[in-house]
Amino acid sequence: MNKKKLLVTGSTFPRWEGDPEPRFVLDLAKNMQDRFDITVLVPADPGAKDAEILEGVKVVRYHYFPIHKWETLCYPGAIAPRIKEKKIRILLVPFLFLGLWIKLFSMRKEFDAAHAHWLIPQGIVHSFIRLPYIVTGHGGDVTSMNGGILKTLKKRCLRRARAITAVSDPLADLLKDMAPGRDVPVLSMGVDTERFGPQYRKEHLFSKEDIPVVLFVGRLAEKKGVRYLIEAMEQVDALLVIVGIGPLKEALEKQAAKAKRAKVVFLGGKTHKELKEIYASADVFAAPSVTAKDGDKEGLGLVILEAMASGLPVAASRSGGIVQVIRHEENGLLSEERAVDEIARNLNRILTDDVLRAKLVKGSYETARAYDYRAQAAKYADLIEKTCM
Repeated sequence: MNKKKLLVTGSTFPRWEGDPEPRFVLDLAKNMQDRFDITVLVPADPGAKDAEILEGVKVVRYHYFPIHKWETLCYPGAIAPRIKEKKIRILLVPFLFLGLWIKLFSMRKEFDAAHAHWLIPQGIVHSFIRLPYIVTGHGGDVTSMNGGILKTLKKRCLRRARAITAVSDPLADLLKDMAPGRDVPVLSMGVDTERFGPQYRKEHLFSKEDIPVVLFVGRLAEKKGVRYLIEAMEQVDALLVIVGIGPLKEALEKQAAKAKRAKVVFLGGKTHKELKEIYASADVFAAPSVTAKDGDKEGLGLVILEAMASGLPVAASRSGGIVQVIRHEENGLLSEERAVDEIARNLNRILTDDVLRAKLVKGSYETARAYDYRAQAAKYADLIEKTCM
């Protein structure tokens, strides 16, 4: 029996094997291949192939600007931060919409259904193509850019979608406001519990000193709240290891250099293969996310799930979808956004209270198992079959 053909579209995706770009669209697609014949369609990048098989998944990359070396809107990172970094990139946005529409129009008859990740641009463009689709809201595509024509186009996207999902409860509430009367189930992305685990720990991976390690992994952007974590480390006798790149890298490095007591190491971007050792070799994971000035906030925080699967206790903030994953005193500790003293207090509790630490590690690992990609993919596959096929 031939499988139904599913087209998956997104704008954040690994550009090549070992690329540190977020891979949740790839992981979800991989775990739905037993149900569908899947092709992933994502924007081109000057260093990426136009078509390839990546970890067993068919990938097609569409061009959106005549001069291919200028196709820099989507990587590394995400569209909004790329525009903040260089304002002129906003001129590429109409070309991205048009490039995606042209490619989708040419491919539409090859597929039975589509899964659009992010309302902008994927969901909006799908609303102009005759192909049944579901759309998933991930974060800034829901919380920001809600004025003028974009608001109208978002509503069109939601109205025409066969199903709407969100990766967290706060995002689902916002989507329900945009699409009155529509059901918006919360179906998050997940974690590959076989890829991460405490067995990958290496002692003294970060320093020859016998010192506890606080780990942050993520994009160095406003909503991640790293500046408050660095400030909090002035009160914590531990080494802070920061993994990631982003527009605030230089500012954060300057802040860390001026800190009197905080010990901070920046490792830059790391591959997913390298991350499994990095997670397992730390002692506590910090996720001090905040609501950005433009309203952008954390969708779910998949790095939190990866840390949990690696056997790490988590100290996080009550921001966005994080509260959906972290239950205070059960599988992690929570602080208010930007509460530097509270962040420091939670880190110190985890590092000094062995009983609490053991409880949080047990709870966090159980949480990670509940979000395993095999389980999340089955939920998405069921929804797609029910609504689109």
